[in-house]
Amino acid sequence: MKYKLIAMDMDGTLLNSQKQVTEYTKDVLRRASEKGIKLVICTGRIFTSAKSYARIIGTKAPIIASNGAYIREKDRNEVIYEKYIKKETLLDIIKVTREWGFYPHIYTTDTIYSEKLIHSSLNYSKWNETVPEDERINIQIVDSLEDVVEKEGENFLKVVVMALEDEVEKLQELKKYIRDNMDVSIFSSYMNNFEIMDKEVSKGNALKRLAEFFDIDREAIVCFGDNENDKTMFEFAGFPIAMGNAEEEIKEIAAYVTDTNDNDGVAKAIEELILRE
Repeated sequence: MKYKLIAMDMDGTLLNSQKQVTEYTKDVLRRASEKGIKLVICTGRIFTSAKSYARIIGTKAPIIASNGAYIREKDRNEVIYEKYIKKETLLDIIKVTREWGFYPHIYTTDTIYSEKLIHSSLNYSKWNETVPEDERINIQIVDSLEDVVEKEGENFLKVVVMALEDEVEKLQELKKYIRDNMDVSIFSSYMNNFEIMDKEVSKGNALKRLAEFFDIDREAIVCFGDNENDKTMFEFAGFPIAMGNAEEEIKEIAAYVTDTNDNDGVAKAIEELILRE
């Protein structure tokens, strides 16, 4: 099979535990790109953050961000797909998460709103200190998320809810409550978080749209992932590859299990299974 597109999750997959892409991985990805293979970042992260890593690995392909809610060309302001959370649904999510004692963060394509500098807003403010100005994420700490939603309307791609270590069990209970009582799409990338999008949003649906955009058969698509939010991508791609550090449910539906993200698992699989064809 001649593979035409490789879709890669970022955290726990393409990136090592230091949130870096190794020189070996960059070299292998460069060689794959030279063979005409499209390299697509498919992440839960905000577009601005994903774009920064796309620059690092040298890909010019579109980026799938916010768990599939947003697909955009890397170097042009051309949006291929976007799906926003309905206003009333978003207001309900904010209300419920606050009642459970958590601080929700709401995301547009380039901005994070929160009522407190904590969790992802704090992490990204530290990130902003390490990247060029045009790759920084706009972080807005506000008095009322409801007021922001009323002003901005249906302009939000996802909600992120995170917990401290001693709150993880409670967070998982909230996740189940929202999944059982709201018509939304909800995924976790780690036990200490979950992300909520419109019910039609998933990495798998986004990858399907991108395959149609490029007229690429699903059997010609390879994907890499490690966690729950990668499952739909694995169900669509012709050759799903799980990381050695992946959750068991992901390994079980993979066609192949590679090395861990800290041992260049993505690069090793591409070199052994694709570049040597």
